Amino acid sequence: MKIKNMLKYSGLAALVLTVAVGCASAPKEEAAESTATQETAASSMEAQNAINEAKLAAEKAQAAGAAWRDTDGLIKQAEEAMKAGDYAKAIALAEEARRQAEAALAQHEAEMAKMGAAGSASSSYEVVRGDSLWRISGKSEIYGNPYQWPLIYKANRDKIKDADLIYPGQMLAIDRAASSADVAAAVNHAKTRGAWSLGVVEESDKAYLAK
Repeated sequence: MKIKNMLKYSGLAALVLTVAVGCASAPKEEAAESTATQETAASSMEAQNAINEAKLAAEKAQAAGAAWRDTDGLIKQAEEAMKAGDYAKAIALAEEARRQAEAALAQHEAEMAKMGAAGSASSSYEVVRGDSLWRISGKSEIYGNPYQWPLIYKANRDKIKDADLIYPGQMLAIDRAASSADVAAAVNHAKTRGAWSLGVVEESDKAYLAK
């Protein structure tokens, strides 16, 4: 009988110990899962911030007409990596894009500084390969605002038929005496122009030139 009671008490003790161990391990596992979730959220936020900074730098370079083609591609790759959950890759790509945009802008500003005040006040511009009225207008030595491109279009209506089609070597006049009203009208047209087709003179452009 004593042996039977001993076995009974031993089994009961083992059961209590098992329950105790189970209760003790559950919080540890939950804590580990909570920590992993927090780390993932932090990495995701860091990746998103890196992408936002890259986009901001790219926008500044674009506004100055100094953007490099590879920058947008790097940002898109970073966004794809983030969607796939590869936050480390997303951060690396975004930081590379940001550095590239900042370098492009710095290079552009250095070139403008070399040109000096005389170049900044130039009343003409020679079109180079890859140019568009939008890009030319965005250059700091021209207007520093791509939305002012209609001013160039209007000043060169005798040379430019389609605002979307210019050629390397063309010498374009730059209107340095545009009034605030002229600038406002140009910006408004650029923002409300509507759809366009290469090689076609849009009706909205005709209406702008007629004003």
